[in-house]
Amino acid sequence: MGRLESKERSFIVVVLVVIVVMVTMDIVGDAQEGVGWWHLLVEAAIACAALVGIFLLLRGSFSLKRSLAEERKLSLRFQTEAENWRSQSKKYLDGLSQTIDSQLTNWKLTQSEKEVAFLLLKGLSLKEIAEIRKTAEKTARTQSISIYSKAGLAGRSELAAFFLEDLFPPSQEPPAVQP
Repeated sequence: MGRLESKERSFIVVVLVVIVVMVTMDIVGDAQEGVGWWHLLVEAAIACAALVGIFLLLRGSFSLKRSLAEERKLSLRFQTEAENWRSQSKKYLDGLSQTIDSQLTNWKLTQSEKEVAFLLLKGLSLKEIAEIRKTAEKTARTQSISIYSKAGLAGRSELAAFFLEDLFPPSQEPPAVQP
């Protein structure tokens, strides 16, 4: 919960508590003066409504704080899990990166084309690649076309498949439907 939201909720709770106290004092004074029961009932309903508002605000605040704490724990667990995965697979990823670089060299790509190829494999758009490399988007497009041409591939999906296809288990073909 944000600091501003917390202050706003606290302010509203304080206002409602003041309303409950003032209305209760008014009810006591009115009862001593012999005011009609319907008037006392209306004021009691106002006090009850303020009490319900206080209850709902406090319950919501506690629920929100508890939910936020749980989300923080979950986020920390996911971060730890991701860090563990990265550290466990680092040697494999480094090896894969070197193998990819070797293949890009075999295709006789320039250093710039290699950089673009790695960024394409990471899934970046041509616009993002141009921004990262501080070039025009047209330059990134031209370099990507050159990469595909030198590699004998049709496009980005074939480039990714060339390197990643054997990393995943083969897909299961759905059973043939019998007529």
